[in-house]
Amino acid sequence: MPSGALRLRDDFDRHWLRWALLAWLLIAAWFLATRWGMIYWLALGDTDDNMRLMQVRALLDGQGWYDLRQYRLDPPGGFNIHWSRLVDLPIAGMILLLQPLLGTAMAEKIACGIAPLLPLGVVVTAMSLAVRRLVAPLAWPITVALMLGCTSTMLMFAPLRIDHHGWQLACLAVTVAGMADPRRARGGATVGLSSALSLTIGLELLPYCAAAGAIVTLRWIWDGEEARRMRTYGLTLASGSAFGFAVFGSYDNMAMRCDALTPVWLSAMIAAGGLLFAMSLPRIARRWLRLVMAAAAGAFIAGAFASVFPQCVGGRLEGVSPELEETWLNNVREARPIFRVPLRNALPISVLPAIGLIGALVAFWRARRTPAAVGWAAVALFTLFASAMLMWQVRAGPAAQMLSLPGATALLWIIVPWCMRQRWMLVRVIGVVAAFMIVSGLFVAYVIKWLPIDLPTGRSPVVAKANSNCQRFWAMKPLEKLPSATMFTQVDLGPRLITLTHHNAVAGPYHRNGQAILDVHHAFTGKPQDFRPIAARHHAEYVLICVNMAETTVYRARNPHGFYAQLHRGIVPDWLTPVELPEKTPFKLWRIDYDAPAAPPADQ
Repeated sequence: MPSGALRLRDDFDRHWLRWALLAWLLIAAWFLATRWGMIYWLALGDTDDNMRLMQVRALLDGQGWYDLRQYRLDPPGGFNIHWSRLVDLPIAGMILLLQPLLGTAMAEKIACGIAPLLPLGVVVTAMSLAVRRLVAPLAWPITVALMLGCTSTMLMFAPLRIDHHGWQLACLAVTVAGMADPRRARGGATVGLSSALSLTIGLELLPYCAAAGAIVTLRWIWDGEEARRMRTYGLTLASGSAFGFAVFGSYDNMAMRCDALTPVWLSAMIAAGGLLFAMSLPRIARRWLRLVMAAAAGAFIAGAFASVFPQCVGGRLEGVSPELEETWLNNVREARPIFRVPLRNALPISVLPAIGLIGALVAFWRARRTPAAVGWAAVALFTLFASAMLMWQVRAGPAAQMLSLPGATALLWIIVPWCMRQRWMLVRVIGVVAAFMIVSGLFVAYVIKWLPIDLPTGRSPVVAKANSNCQRFWAMKPLEKLPSATMFTQVDLGPRLITLTHHNAVAGPYHRNGQAILDVHHAFTGKPQDFRPIAARHHAEYVLICVNMAETTVYRARNPHGFYAQLHRGIVPDWLTPVELPEKTPFKLWRIDYDAPAAPPADQ
């Protein structure tokens, strides 16, 4: 090998962190350049991204640190939001930093563009470190390249994706790096702290945190020398969770609820961490005895949790009513299992996790007689768990793809050198390209385009256009001419309405406020004469609808003769006064007259 290549190879090894961060900066620059138009128009496409910005605005406007209620949804009481302040900090910090230079509006846009890229830097670093520990010191560039093909994962870090999922994925990546750490105390502390941080942000990755704890315990059961790893894990999990709750828990999260780091889960984390710490102190030589102790501790935690917090056992952690679960929560697309998702969408999500699991198992088998076998066993179990989570909810896709990276990297680290040893250059080139396309799962994205499966219906473009147009700045801007008021509109439109205008909304898709969500559903699907009493309870002055938005198609399907269906057909009661909007608007707007007599609808 030429001396220049040797020096570069040595530099990639010794200064890998510098090169990994450079790769992250290049990816971030590409993201910012390609999505600058969306950043400029503050095109926050997801309801949670809009709500995150509103939460930051409220903090900067003086709302209390522990008060996370959103008072512009269903005023005056506001909406109970189950998040924490932790993810608000980098966004708020950038706004405060840029505000004197760019003004508030532009500072918000830049902050929302850059903030999601920060956890991406953590992921690039942590996954590169994990692969260096498991595969080879020079394998990390393959991991970074493979990461670009993790379409579901990378969407969580795209500019404007300011919700907390990117930071939770970053915590998960740090957990993987901790599992692969050969230094037991440091590895246990890394897993414990990253799990505590993830739980402080939200419970979406609670199953992964539980799996990580189980794997740490299994390592101790198998090898008593792993006691130091389990000891620091238990200590940091308990203390980190307590710190996160004390500093970032909201007033509303002081209640005994099951959907956030409340006293319920804080008690469980402290008890679990304390038991693991206590079990690690004595030196227990017999493996079967360690197994019995771990089983007894697990049974105690499960039994105590079920007896003290029965409301969190046997049902959904959200704690919603059966009606809301049936009509809303069970129908959220990302909450469906992968086998209930159209194959055209399911294949690109699930192929890479399957390949990564195969790679992790192969790597474990090859390393079975080396110290790396324990690390690969942990990663293989974690990858298997993440893949299985897809059978529960498709929203596990980003985590499953990211956790497949070590296994996929190991496969390429085996296949590519084999290809390069072949005699013919054409075979070497085509072999390497084909190996990358197959192992990365990118070939599916090209193949799926030509398969006649799950093709979109003729109605899909109409709904997609409405979903897009009604979220845009130009569509919302005319509403600013009206005095500030509470508008009765679709649940999924509420967060965007309060972000881009000075108006309030009745509801948003946040499960702790189930009655308001049900009121919107009942009002739009029920009889026209029942609408005004519901709207009056929420102090609504206007009715705003986005014609053909996905949510409205559900209203029409549930009751073709309901209030929204009649508005869609142009049957408007006398107590609604049309409000003029620009000609190309996707909205229809009426002022509610509570004093007008109620006349029977024309089609009844």
